[in-house]
Amino acid sequence: MVDGSFDPIHEGHVAYFESAAALGLPVLCNIAPDSWTNTKHAVLLSQQQRSVVIDAFRAISYVHASNLSTKEVLQALKPAIYAKGSDWKDRGGIPEVEQQVCDDLGIEVVYLDTVLNSSSALLKNWKSDKGNQ
Repeated sequence: MVDGSFDPIHEGHVAYFESAAALGLPVLCNIAPDSWTNTKHAVLLSQQQRSVVIDAFRAISYVHASNLSTKEVLQALKPAIYAKGSDWKDRGGIPEVEQQVCDDLGIEVVYLDTVLNSSSALLKNWKSDKGNQ
């Protein structure tokens, strides 16, 4: 399972999906709800729109538009692998509550070296560029 907001989608997400698929299992993409995305920035594409776009990627086998916490999704879907970008490892790993669920359910956490961009940085740069025009 991969998860995130994916708003806006960018080349780092594509690398993340492809690296997860290279692990050899079908890839489920858990897409965060608009309410979570709104805590970071205004929603550009709704969760439903992001689901349609991400479902079109060949590396993604299943899309799950979630209104649950990641902890609850992990508990409900019990993926074999929970794949995250290496930026999470640099921050000390996934949140403790998610790590505990993974440990309890035997879900392997894998950190993928696919951090090529950041949605938040893209938006910050866009906003900055708009202010300079």
